[in-house]
Amino acid sequence: MRLIILGPPGAGKGTQAAKIAADFGIPAISTGDIFRANIKNETDLGLQVKEVLAGGGYVTDEITNAIVRDRLFEDDAERGFLLDGYPRTAAQVDALDAILAEHGHSLDGVLELTVDEDAVVSRLLKRAGTEGREDDSEEVIRERQAIYRRETAPLTDVYSRRGLLVQVDGMGSVDEVFARITGALQGVAHS
Repeated sequence: MRLIILGPPGAGKGTQAAKIAADFGIPAISTGDIFRANIKNETDLGLQVKEVLAGGGYVTDEITNAIVRDRLFEDDAERGFLLDGYPRTAAQVDALDAILAEHGHSLDGVLELTVDEDAVVSRLLKRAGTEGREDDSEEVIRERQAIYRRETAPLTDVYSRRGLLVQVDGMGSVDEVFARITGALQGVAHS
């Protein structure tokens, strides 16, 4: 199964992606995790990404597309994957289509977690305190929410027109949300 999970920063995509991946036996591929590992290891890419994230922005399409392409060609992604944090823009949608077409594949579904923005900001501020994330100030969080609404939220229209979009209420406990996701993905798995 080849899936994407969408939702604003802090919607719980990473948490749910890990559960979905385990349930379907596919890798959860998070561009955020890839970027954070590069930041931690202070690679050239990591230093570029750190500067962009500190200002509340997103990493360029060119860098992100190259990282995703390389990752999707690894052996564990041959049977499927769940992308978390990619695509974020219409240009990345086109790049992903081209990447998948190289192997004769296409997406099976796009899951969108819908959430209340103020609740998400509160959630992220708590996470920043417990995980020591320097990039999670309220100003930066709200800027990322605005960028998501402007650049990524329109992708839901693209995937809806393709008949791939499945929206799930992302508010509630991890288990409640996962139960909703499981129910929604049963229809995708059988289509």
